[in-house]
Amino acid sequence: QVQLVESGGRLVQAGESLRLACAASGRAFSSYVMGWFRQAPGKEREFVASISWSVGRTRYAGFVKGRFTISRNNAKNTMYLQMNSLKPEDTAVYYCAADEGAGGTQVYGYDYWGQGTQVTVSS
Repeated sequence: QVQLVESGGRLVQAGESLRLACAASGRAFSSYVMGWFRQAPGKEREFVASISWSVGRTRYAGFVKGRFTISRNNAKNTMYLQMNSLKPEDTAVYYCAADEGAGGTQVYGYDYWGQGTQVTVSS
């Protein structure tokens, strides 16, 4: 089994930066895909970015690429999301997720989820 814990979410002003972290424990991640999703009030949970644990290949949602960067630290079993030039529309609960297979851009593609961390961007 895998346990995921997000951290780093807080209130920031538009244009500022923030780095989220997701610490993983349990099963080794050599063959896993990990990703970030977000859910704004009254909206569906949507894909943000993902990374292959062993290869490091990344994938980004079209609306976020160029501002956000996903990365991993194998020694710490931790995934990061560097968020730059934040906008009010980025306000959401951000979730980390993991999958033993290919992952993908859909919620159903991931087997494990964290509790989420709140990111609020003021205008």
